[in-house]
Amino acid sequence: MSAPSNHEPLLKGSAEHSTTGQPSSAGSSIPTPRVNPIVGAALASPGALRPLLRLALPVFFEESLNLLVGYTDWWLTGHYLEGAAFQAAMGLMAYLIWLLMSLFSAVAIGASALVGRFAGAGNMAGARRVAHQALLAGVFLAAALTAIAYVGGLPFIRLLRLPEEATPLAWRYLFWVIPAIPAIMIEQVAIAILRGAGDTVTGLYTKVVVNLVNALCSAALLLGWGGLPALGWEGLAIGTSIGHAVGAAILLAVLVRGRDGIGWRFRELTPDWGLLARMFRVGGPGGLDVLAVLGCHLSYVSIINTLGTDSAAAHGLGVELEAMAYAPASSFAVAASAITGLLLGANEPRRAGRAILTAAIVAVLFCSTMGLVFYHGGWVLVEWFVGESSPRTALLARDYLRIVSFSMPFLATTMVLTGALRGAGDTLCSLAVTFTGLALIRVPGAAWLAWDELPIPGLGVTLDGWNLGVQGAWWAMVIDVAIRSLLLAIRFTTGGWKRVHV
Repeated sequence: MSAPSNHEPLLKGSAEHSTTGQPSSAGSSIPTPRVNPIVGAALASPGALRPLLRLALPVFFEESLNLLVGYTDWWLTGHYLEGAAFQAAMGLMAYLIWLLMSLFSAVAIGASALVGRFAGAGNMAGARRVAHQALLAGVFLAAALTAIAYVGGLPFIRLLRLPEEATPLAWRYLFWVIPAIPAIMIEQVAIAILRGAGDTVTGLYTKVVVNLVNALCSAALLLGWGGLPALGWEGLAIGTSIGHAVGAAILLAVLVRGRDGIGWRFRELTPDWGLLARMFRVGGPGGLDVLAVLGCHLSYVSIINTLGTDSAAAHGLGVELEAMAYAPASSFAVAASAITGLLLGANEPRRAGRAILTAAIVAVLFCSTMGLVFYHGGWVLVEWFVGESSPRTALLARDYLRIVSFSMPFLATTMVLTGALRGAGDTLCSLAVTFTGLALIRVPGAAWLAWDELPIPGLGVTLDGWNLGVQGAWWAMVIDVAIRSLLLAIRFTTGGWKRVHV
């Protein structure tokens, strides 16, 4: 479907662009840019909901498949590896794998935003050049992170104060995942590139295969199916690594063949320092935003880990079950990010605002419904995953779901508006909001509400805490999400994101 006539002057009038997004010289031989079919369909679709659904539904199914892998690992752990120590280690590993994926966020966010702007303006040559620079930067970053993880992985786990009996289990799992870091990089960066161009389907197809391979290999190596060795706990980790390796291979094959104007050309794998600087100028604050989220989350988890093995295990399981609400919210956040970049690139800021608002409303409705499920039916979900192996963990996980149910509408608003601001390149604002909520509210609030005493570093002062245990830490999380959603709503309403230059 071609773009409507009111877009044609933008898409075709400036026929010649350089790969850095500036007008080329008069003698340039660069052909007239052509909008890829997915971008054209998104721009041509009437209203706000239809283009959002076109972009969000593939991501929703992709996120749901990701959940199935995590749920498979949790179910296998709860039913075949008895004891809260395994569950506490699994809970921490969910955070650490999230950390590994998010370490490439500066590259992925910058690439997605720039590819969206170039694709929205019809300059697919520029979009393709950004893609090559992003993958080149990702290769060097992945090599460095792999070396760092081997040296610092175990000390880092100890720094998070995981209970003593769970610490070696977490390291044994991480040891087998580290070789998959380059594959994780390819997944994160390549999918971000394709999403920036409006292609949210390729990532879905890839994840279908990845998740099937992951689940089957993990179960087979844990239990020893088909003559394979029964490796137990390590089998879960090896299955995870195999899944990521398969995903990276699929995405590389897609890029080599080319998809929607984004194709692999080896001659373009040379550093373009100006474009790299531009990409990191946009993605750097977004990457710092994600790392700030992770740093604060890990500090928050370390507080929970001091409250005992059952508390650590319950938090890990509760977060995994809460992710049922992340799937719809995350899918609309990705759709809002992609369509914001495309519509701003097409000089349609008012339409971008309507799309963001629509995405937020739909996500709030989905998440609020899941909140009701968590509050009234959380016990059924918990029992399915842990059975009778850890009754104390099960009771605490049920409490987690009831408490977190109050944050659902705020969580949806936060996720969608953060995604939209990143798509607009307004990453400094999302970074400031993230720091305010997590570093200044959640982490100190969790310690104050959970512990009986709160030492103030550097001042030699100790405040009386509320001594509410792990439930206090969870209420601090609800307060943080509510405040961040309000701050992001103010930024969206005032409209400064429309004027950000990338």
